[in-house]
Amino acid sequence: MYTFTKKLKNLCPILLTIIGPVSAVQGQDRLTYQKPPQEILDLLNAPPVTQVSFNGKGTMMLLLERPDYPGIEQVAQPILRIGGLRINPANNAAANNISYNNIKIKDLKQGTIVQVTGLPRAPRISNITWSPDESTLAFVQENATSAELWIVDLSSRAARRLTDIALNDAYGTTFRWAADSKSILGQFVPAGRGQSPRENIVPEGPVVQENLGKTAASRTYQDLLKNPYDESLFDFYLTAQLKEVDLNGKTKDIGRPAIYSQFDYSPDGNYIMTKQIEKPYSYLVPAYLFPYKIQILKKDGELVKDLYSAPLADNRPKGFDAVDKGPREHAWRPNEPSTIYWAEAQDEGDPNKAADLRDKLYTLKAPFNTSPVKIADCTYRFSDAEWAGDGLAVITERWWKTRQERRSLINTKDGRPVKVISERSYEQTYTDPGDFVLSKNSFGRPVLLLDQQATEPVAFTISTGASPLGDRPFLLRWNLSTGKTDTLFRSKAPYYELPVFFNNQGQVIISRESKDQTPNYYSVNLKNRTAKALTSFPDPYPSLKGVQKQQLAYKRRDGINMSGTLYLPKGYKKGDAPLPLLMWAYPREFKSVDAASQVKGSPYRYTRISWGSPVYWVARGYAVLDNADMPIVGEGSNEPNDSFIQQLQDNAKAAIDYVVNMGVADRKKIAVGGHSYGAFMTANLLAHTDYFAAGIARSGAYNRTLTPFGFQQEERTYWQAPEVYYKMSPFSYADKIKTPLLLIHGAADDNSGTFPIQSERLYNALKGHGATTRLVFLPNEAHHYFAKESVMHMLWEMDKWLDTYVKNKK
Repeated sequence: MYTFTKKLKNLCPILLTIIGPVSAVQGQDRLTYQKPPQEILDLLNAPPVTQVSFNGKGTMMLLLERPDYPGIEQVAQPILRIGGLRINPANNAAANNISYNNIKIKDLKQGTIVQVTGLPRAPRISNITWSPDESTLAFVQENATSAELWIVDLSSRAARRLTDIALNDAYGTTFRWAADSKSILGQFVPAGRGQSPRENIVPEGPVVQENLGKTAASRTYQDLLKNPYDESLFDFYLTAQLKEVDLNGKTKDIGRPAIYSQFDYSPDGNYIMTKQIEKPYSYLVPAYLFPYKIQILKKDGELVKDLYSAPLADNRPKGFDAVDKGPREHAWRPNEPSTIYWAEAQDEGDPNKAADLRDKLYTLKAPFNTSPVKIADCTYRFSDAEWAGDGLAVITERWWKTRQERRSLINTKDGRPVKVISERSYEQTYTDPGDFVLSKNSFGRPVLLLDQQATEPVAFTISTGASPLGDRPFLLRWNLSTGKTDTLFRSKAPYYELPVFFNNQGQVIISRESKDQTPNYYSVNLKNRTAKALTSFPDPYPSLKGVQKQQLAYKRRDGINMSGTLYLPKGYKKGDAPLPLLMWAYPREFKSVDAASQVKGSPYRYTRISWGSPVYWVARGYAVLDNADMPIVGEGSNEPNDSFIQQLQDNAKAAIDYVVNMGVADRKKIAVGGHSYGAFMTANLLAHTDYFAAGIARSGAYNRTLTPFGFQQEERTYWQAPEVYYKMSPFSYADKIKTPLLLIHGAADDNSGTFPIQSERLYNALKGHGATTRLVFLPNEAHHYFAKESVMHMLWEMDKWLDTYVKNKK
C-alpha cells in the first residue's frame, strides 16, 4: 500500500508517503518534508540543554553541549538490524548514539570556565568517563567511517586521539579505565578483518526453526536474526579484540577476539572479568538472551577461570519476576580488591513456584579456586546491592506481582543480616526514601557514602520527594541501625530544587528551577542555607513568556485523585471564551487505589519541550493538558487491565469535565493524543467514547493479538486472557471509530510490540469502514524520532490535523 523513495543525490528531499485526506483529497499522496508554523519552529529551534558532570570531590564541573537534531541525511544512513541491535556498518558503532559537540570545564573553586582544546573537527562525542584518579577524561568520537578513542588531560584541558586503531562500538561495554588510571581497556575492530560478508542471493536451502515440546514463550521483539547471512553479519560486526592502551597510545592485545557484551577490571586492577556471547544464536530473542560465558583473566589476558556458561534464554518461565536458572548478574564488589558477586535463583527462576527464598547472593574471592560463599538470602527477587567500605552492604529486593520492595542491611563478612531497613510498596511514592548517595573509594569505585563521624552506619539518600504538595526533592541523613532520619535539605516553593551532588562536606549542589526560571545549578551551604550560583543558562524559550501553567487536581468518579498540567496561551484571562484543548496522556497501571491517587509531578517545574511534546500548541492558541492522569487500577486478585476500557473512559471524562467547568476548554473542541502506549490509549478512547473532536496516535500498537505473550505491564498471555486482549485492542472496534484519527509511525520502529504494521492494519480497517483518518510513515525513524526534518514534518501534520478537525471544527 505504500512505498518510500530513496534519498536522491545532491540532497534532494526525501518523499514521504501519506495515506489519507489532505484537505478534501483522499488516497495516497507523495510530498516532501514540511515545516510547521513559525510559532512552533521557534520552540523547536531552541538551543539544547547543556548537561553537567561533577568530579568526585565536587571541585570540577563538565559543561557538555549538545548539537541540534541530526539531519535526515545522517539518520538515513544504512543500518544493520541484527540480533535486536541497530548498527551503523560504516563506522561499526551503534546507530543514532546520543552525542555532544563541545566540552567546557568549570573550576568550582575559582569560578573559571575553560574551553577544552584539540577536540575533533566535527565532534560527535559520547561515553565521557572520568579516570579513577580524575586526572583524565576518556570519550568516544564517532566519525563517518570509524569510532575513535580520545582522552582529555584535565591539567592542560587538551584533548587528543589516543590511538589510530578503530573502536568496536557496536554493542556492550566500549572501554574501561585501568585501576591505576594509566591505561584503558577497550574493544577494537580486529586487525585484518577484511570485507563484510556478501549475501548469496541464491539460497542454499530453507530457514528452519524447531521446537520439540519445550515451552519457550517470548515477547515480541524487533530486529531479530532471520537467517545464516544475518548470523555472519552479527559475527563480523560484533567480534572485537580487547586491547590495553596506555596514555602514550601503546597497545597490547588482551585475550582473543570474541563478542564481548561486558568486561571490567577488578578494583585492584589485577584481573579482568569478561562476558562473551556464544553460539547457538536465536531467531526468536535478541542478543542479550543469547548463550554467554563468564571468564576471569589476569590483567595480561591469561585465563584464570571459566566461571559460568549460560544457555540460550529462550525458555524463561512466564511472568515479570521470572529470571534465568543458575547464576546471573556477575559483577566485582567495589569495596574489595578482587571479589566477584552474583545472584542465583532458588525457584529455578519461576515466580509461579512456591518458595521461601527467591534468590541467594554469593561471592568468590581471588584466586577463585574455593567454593562460593553465600552472603545474603532474598525473600523477593534480588534487584541491587550498594556496598560500604566497612563490611556492610544494603541489598534491595523486589517482587513485581505485589509491587513490594525490601532493603536490608547485611554484614558482608559473615553473611549475617543486620536488619530490614525499609519495606514498602514501590508504587507508594510518598514513602520512597530515595537513592543512596555514593562516593568513590580508594579503588575509584562507587560505594555508600557513610558519615565518618558517626559510630553507627549512617548513609545519605536523595529522593524526588513525592508528597501531597507535589514533588519536593530532599537530601536525607539515615541511621541504618536505628532508622532515625534527618532531612538535611528539602525543596521549597516556589522552586523545584533537586540535589545532584553531595559528599558530606557541608555543601550540596542542587539544580534549581521554577515555572518561570530555567534550571541552573547552585551550591548551597547547609548551615546557613546561602546559595551560590554555578551556572547561568539563559531561557531557551523566550516566546513562552506569559504562558500560564498550573497543576490541576481533580477526582475520578470513584474518588481516585488525579492530576495534570494545564497550559494556557499568554494573555488568556478568566472569563475569556473557552479554548480548543489538546489532551496528552499515557496510561499507567497500579495495584492500589492509594498509590494511583498520589500526587504526581511538581507545580514548580520549568517547562522543557522535547521533540514529542504537546506544549508547542499553547503557542498556537490552544489550551494544553499535558500528563493528564490515566491510572488503571487492579487491587487484590483483580488485574488492572481487567477493567481497562471503563477506567480509561472514567479518566478522560473526569479530566474533560474539570477543564470545561473551569471555563478554559470548549467541550466540542477537545483532541486527545499520545505516543506509544498513549497512542494505544487514544485509539481506544475514540473507539469507546464520543468525547473528542479528533485524535492523534503516534507509534502505537492497536492489535494485541500481535503481542500474544504479554505487553506493557500485562504478564498474562493471549491464551490465558483472550477476552482482555480482544477488548483492549482498538483494532477490534475499528468500525466504531468515527472521530478523525491521525496515525503517525516511524517506518523503522525498534520498540518491542509497536511494529509499523500495527498502524498500517488499523488504518486499513478504519478506511474499510469509512472513517476519517490519515497515516503518515516517517522514513528511517525508530520509536522516537531523530531527524529534524522528521520532527518538523510530524509537527506540521499534527498542526494541520488540529486546525482542521478541532480549532476550525464546523
